[in-house]
Amino acid sequence: AGRVACGLERLGDRVLVELLGRGFTWFDTGTHDSLIEAADFVKAIERRHNQRIAIPEEVAFRKGWISVDDLRNLGHNLQKNGYGKYLLQLAEDLSDFTP
Repeated sequence: AGRVACGLERLGDRVLVELLGRGFTWFDTGTHDSLIEAADFVKAIERRHNQRIAIPEEVAFRKGWISVDDLRNLGHNLQKNGYGKYLLQLAEDLSDFTP
């Protein structure tokens, strides 16, 4: 209950199915209306939690592929828009927890 199949991958004559648990949301965005609904959902979550969804730089940092200084430099290059400001704030917040 509460699980959604996602990430179907064919392996020869078999199919690998990954079950998504709590914290994941699946949208079928095959129509204009459903795409708008998905975008509205993402917008609401980002505003409500003051976090961005699917930021490649943040993922790279959390995976250990870049440092907090790299994150800060990437944000500095984009500091005139909200995306860059988010990266700079994230770098500042994370620098408190990074040696």
